[in-house]
Amino acid sequence: MSTLKEAIRAGVHVKALRDIANRLRFGPDAPQSDELIWVHPRDVVNWYKPDPQNGAPRFRRRHSGMVAPGDWDRSTKPFGSHLKLNSIRKHFEDGVPWEDTPLFDWMLKEIDIHGRIDGCYTREDLIARYERLDRIYEETKHTRRLRPHGSVNDTRREHGGILVHITRDGTPLRDGGGMHRFAIAYILDLEKVPAQLGVIHPDAVASGVLAKLREPPD
Repeated sequence: MSTLKEAIRAGVHVKALRDIANRLRFGPDAPQSDELIWVHPRDVVNWYKPDPQNGAPRFRRRHSGMVAPGDWDRSTKPFGSHLKLNSIRKHFEDGVPWEDTPLFDWMLKEIDIHGRIDGCYTREDLIARYERLDRIYEETKHTRRLRPHGSVNDTRREHGGILVHITRDGTPLRDGGGMHRFAIAYILDLEKVPAQLGVIHPDAVASGVLAKLREPPD
């Protein structure tokens, strides 16, 4: 984290205490907040579906590394259609210009309403953002690897990367940010994609699934 303000916003102080508690409870191989894990993108078939009234709270990046018991991991919805994923596929698979995708139009409206989105304040910012995404896509297509978010950004571990929760049987659930990078990995059917560990079920910790999730691609 580059500033104290950003560290506080990311909940680093709380995460550090969580890491200590996890280590005391689960030993040296305990899950860590903002930890880098690796998942096969096509193994992600469901989104996490927050449903607080039925034991499925809304999780944020600040909950990364939390070991959460209960049936929250049974609250899911099919990956299916998604504005960002659909638009990204239209661009990379069908050659539709970014400016002609529903996503670009939606982000322009968000800028009009809120003044910014994803660090973009103007149409020109959006164009520059998607030019960078085109470069990431071409690099990834050539190397067959997507570099970890934390290796190219000033972040704590993999904070800000593709957020993935881990269910009791080790299945990854998508939730929150990193959709553009995930969509690239999904479209290119990469062997593994770097992700930020979200919340993990204690059954998954007990089964030792983290050892496999920590293995980078060959």
